[in-house]
Amino acid sequence: MISFFQAVMNPSVPFVRNALIGSVLAAFLFGILGSMVTVRRIAGLAGAISHTVLGGIGLALFLVSRGAPGWISPMLGALVFAILAAITISIVSIKAKQREDTVINALWAIGMSLGVIFMAKTPGYADPMSYLFGNILLVTQKNLYILGALNIIVLLLVVRFYRHIEAASFDEEFAATKGLPVMAIYLFLLLIIAVAIVMLQTFVGIVMVIAMLTLPAGTAGFFSHNLAGMMVNSSILALIFSVLGLILSWVFDLPAGALIVLIAGMVYIGISVGRMLQGRRSSKS
Repeated sequence: MISFFQAVMNPSVPFVRNALIGSVLAAFLFGILGSMVTVRRIAGLAGAISHTVLGGIGLALFLVSRGAPGWISPMLGALVFAILAAITISIVSIKAKQREDTVINALWAIGMSLGVIFMAKTPGYADPMSYLFGNILLVTQKNLYILGALNIIVLLLVVRFYRHIEAASFDEEFAATKGLPVMAIYLFLLLIIAVAIVMLQTFVGIVMVIAMLTLPAGTAGFFSHNLAGMMVNSSILALIFSVLGLILSWVFDLPAGALIVLIAGMVYIGISVGRMLQGRRSSKS
């Protein structure tokens, strides 16, 4: 563990310091957005958006290999596909809610399939594994600036519209009767999640980003009494999971993203089992 902090302070290995700062910044997004995802029960939607991202990444790599301008980056492709997926899901949810599951599954499958096909047709070596599972040690200074800006934007919007978000999250029909723009809030949430997923997939990858949007928030839900408390507790838990996972991955030479999610999952399952056993004891006594 000492070697990790020595590496953080070593100016010749800035990627370790960037990974630590990135873990801290990502934790707040996981906590705040994850709480809204969990309360609104839209983990499936977030999962579809995260997997659709691979299609945009593959398309961008393919276009650049065919002579497209260099500014068409994998991140730009991922962002475009994520936003299109969020808009598509929101439109279907508003117009034909009974078909929402079908569209979610279709986007999930199509995005992944397109990504694999485009990467297969891209000359050279395009490894989807690095995008599926991420590598926190590849976080750049530019990524940190973008993450920091996204944290500020999300925090300001949540503080400003907290009452609207809370009302729409727990009782959408009641909020609509009070004149709140519940559909606009829903679309805003999906768009913010889409942007966050594109950034956060750098840390734990496309496959596991949905886990970090649900596990810390799910754990925080056991001892939180309102949405604000859940956001705070979830952010603290995500921070602990991220930093601890990063340190252990350095010490034991293991993939950081997978280890972070594993720790979060074990804590969630442990608390769930503990609560279940406690409930059984209470019912018997």
